[in-house]
Amino acid sequence: MTQPLLEIRNLTKRFHTAGGTVHAVEDVSFDIPRGSITGLVGESGSGKTTLGRTLLRLIEPSGGQIRFDGTDITTLPAGQMRDMRRRMQIIFQDPMSSLNPRLKVGELIAEGLRAYGIGTRAERRDRVAALLEEVGLSADHMNRYPHAFSGGQRQRIGIARALALEPDFIVADESVSALDVSIQAQVLNLLLDLRAKRNLTMLFIAHDLSVVNYLCDQVAVLYLGRLMEIGPADAIHRGSAHPYTRALNSAIPVPDPRAARHRTPLRGDIPSPLAPPSGCVFRTRCEHALPLCADGVPAAHKVGPDHQSYCKRTEDLHASQHA
Repeated sequence: MTQPLLEIRNLTKRFHTAGGTVHAVEDVSFDIPRGSITGLVGESGSGKTTLGRTLLRLIEPSGGQIRFDGTDITTLPAGQMRDMRRRMQIIFQDPMSSLNPRLKVGELIAEGLRAYGIGTRAERRDRVAALLEEVGLSADHMNRYPHAFSGGQRQRIGIARALALEPDFIVADESVSALDVSIQAQVLNLLLDLRAKRNLTMLFIAHDLSVVNYLCDQVAVLYLGRLMEIGPADAIHRGSAHPYTRALNSAIPVPDPRAARHRTPLRGDIPSPLAPPSGCVFRTRCEHALPLCADGVPAAHKVGPDHQSYCKRTEDLHASQHA
């Protein structure tokens, strides 16, 4: 792994509501290497979006530390954080709801440039034209409104807007989940091209592990706000150590209907973050759970180079998988 651009340590986010405390993100620690794409995967309700937005401080953390390029941004004053946000951008899941329908595409993409006082009007227009070309659209599209575009085209507009300030880090929050499979592939390949061209660092949030395995260098698996496993994408795909990751992997469809596969179905529903289970939060749905799993949160267990699992039975399960 290369030097991390982001270092996340013991990050926690809790929401206090009338019904109690929502444990959205609990004591999460990992690094995002510079120039890499890290996938964050898990079921709906696992805390992925909250974690991504907390890294950008669009949501304020309840505890822990976020270091961006060596600077602790966790409690950075508003003025300094505004300057830092030029280097940190987000691509939203639903491009239509994130684009103001009353503004033309050129105005939408130039919003950040205007906000930071970058360039003259003519320079901003030239910059927008170049961005549209870079994401596979035409410069002429800047004079149209968002409703005139397809879902895939609108997502490209969202990507262009995120690139306008030339960020170092982008959070892509379920950015292809609403697209058809063929369009998904085009957008994923665009993200790969942009990463290579610009040396971008990304956190790619998704619930589909097959998409994450295709796109990402590193994969972090989140369940009910806690990290279950993290490691190189190939290791997560071929040698996942945590029962939750193995269940997600087993649900990935294969192109050969004759291929024999062992499926590990998930039992029941994800528990409420208002009352997470004690010990390992996954134990209530885990086919391998033992009484000891209820006592104490599992510590990180090293499975391989840069590969960790948070499971008290990691050694036994990993050995059985490779037996």
